[in-house]
Amino acid sequence: MLDFMLDSAAATERFGARLAGVLEPGGVIYLHGDLGAGKTTLARGLLQGLGHRGTVKSPTYTLVEPYQIGEWRLFHWDLYRLADPGELEFLGLRDQLDGAAVLLIEWPERGQGELPAADLAIALDYAGDGRSCRLEARSPAGRALLAGLTG
Repeated sequence: MLDFMLDSAAATERFGARLAGVLEPGGVIYLHGDLGAGKTTLARGLLQGLGHRGTVKSPTYTLVEPYQIGEWRLFHWDLYRLADPGELEFLGLRDQLDGAAVLLIEWPERGQGELPAADLAIALDYAGDGRSCRLEARSPAGRALLAGLTG
């Protein structure tokens, strides 16, 4: 487990870019936190760190935004408005579980029972003017990500 502080949105984006530098294809990352805690900001930094130059919008209404960045395929999910976890089947989640695509999943608790296990869980919480960030590895791939971030 790794805990640290992010003092601004820019710091959150920089952390996302740093995470992109150690990311491997096929990873599943859960993003936990209240509304406005910085989950999409972190996702934006990660996508830009992989080379995305366009807009990164929150998938709150679309539920999923796909990205193709060179050889990288990434799906950014926001399950906040998901009515039932069974809907994930109709939204094509199974097609994304090919071992090559990266899944960033906001509000994963709303997809419980239908989602793949996380390699890395990231929790963002309000802490004064900044955010606390807790990373928890949940697989060997997640442990490798943490090692890459701390090494």
